[in-house]
Amino acid sequence: MRDLDSGIRDAVRHFWLTRTKQSTRQQQNDDHDRGSRSAVTGGKQMDGFIRLVRDLLLEARVPDACISVDRRVELPGWFRAEKKWDLVIVHEAQLIAAMEFKSQIGPSFGNNFNNRTEEALGSATDIWAAYREGAFKPSARPFLGYLMLLEDSARSRSPVKVVSPHFSVFPEFRGASYRGRYAILVEKLLRERLYDGACFMLSSAAEEPNGDYVEPHPELTFAKFVTPLLAHVASICT
Repeated sequence: MRDLDSGIRDAVRHFWLTRTKQSTRQQQNDDHDRGSRSAVTGGKQMDGFIRLVRDLLLEARVPDACISVDRRVELPGWFRAEKKWDLVIVHEAQLIAAMEFKSQIGPSFGNNFNNRTEEALGSATDIWAAYREGAFKPSARPFLGYLMLLEDSARSRSPVKVVSPHFSVFPEFRGASYRGRYAILVEKLLRERLYDGACFMLSSAAEEPNGDYVEPHPELTFAKFVTPLLAHVASICT
């Protein structure tokens, strides 16, 4: 496997550069609200990570024709007709893997955290129900992957007050920052087997030139996210 650190740094640099370009472009159009929103939701920001995973799959001799990004990434759901994933692997009419690559920057960590949580839970619940009902026959259980990149800032590291007027929240959430809450979320997604591989990393906008990043949770590193994916896919597609 290639030098993962170098590849991740390239992906992080791409993330921050794309975010800056998207925000600047909108602000030049005198639409500052859209400029802020584009920096949160711009779909191309995570393309560096998608390319990195795709390149690793190709190096593992997975045929290029099996890997879909940008196009042909729709998969049927149970609660909705279909959903676009970020990377899909299909081999001989069998679904092998589907991946999500998400990010969040400030300043609105609160609402966006809730949205990201609901998206992650909903996507997994939907596709597993579709699998249960035979949507992907004759596929065996596919590999689901989830990667989250969070902006490392004073606000994302600050403790968040919990509001529980009727019942107590679980103790791990008390005093947890959004950085801590994301780590809890991604770990639980993995432990509940909603996803088969999961990664959580942090990066600051100030680190753009070097692509510096932090992997705060030892179970949620990029290596532990991608290694089982490569093993699973290569055993079927090569």
